[in-house]
Amino acid sequence: MNLPNKLTIFRVILIPFFVAVLLLRPEDGTWRLIADGIFIVASLTDMLDGKIARKYNLVTNFGKFMDPLADKLLVCSAMICLVALNQLPAWIVIIIISREFIISGFRLIAADNNVVIAANYWGKFKTVFQMLMIIVMVANFAYPVWQMLGVILMYIALALTVISLVVYIYDNRAVLKEQN
Repeated sequence: MNLPNKLTIFRVILIPFFVAVLLLRPEDGTWRLIADGIFIVASLTDMLDGKIARKYNLVTNFGKFMDPLADKLLVCSAMICLVALNQLPAWIVIIIISREFIISGFRLIAADNNVVIAANYWGKFKTVFQMLMIIVMVANFAYPVWQMLGVILMYIALALTVISLVVYIYDNRAVLKEQN
């Protein structure tokens, strides 16, 4: 198993620790910063595994499948925790998770037709803003500016989620036409 795949597995392993630390004592600022640190490390492995895989030609089928799945698991579990802590509206999380299911289904249809669909920049921006939103919200600093930053990032992440879905489907609409 190569280093990028090990980083992906490490990211998945960090998820239950992040969730446990965040939900165990959510009112404790120290525990929240520990949870934030775990999330940041997990998020950085996402960036690092991709760079290493591309730079050293270590791209594998396992990585192609597990890397996006690990990202979805990390981000979705964090957002579900934030809903449980009443920091993130459930309707926003439903839209974000629905987008992930739609794109995953779309990729399955494409794969059925022997078409590999690469992630686009909109999807990458979406992921970055979702992760930034989570980092700010998990830290949960009581400063009004910090709270406002969390709200701004939430709406940017939501907008990028919808935009990336529309662009993704539009750019790959030929895959849907082949299903008729």
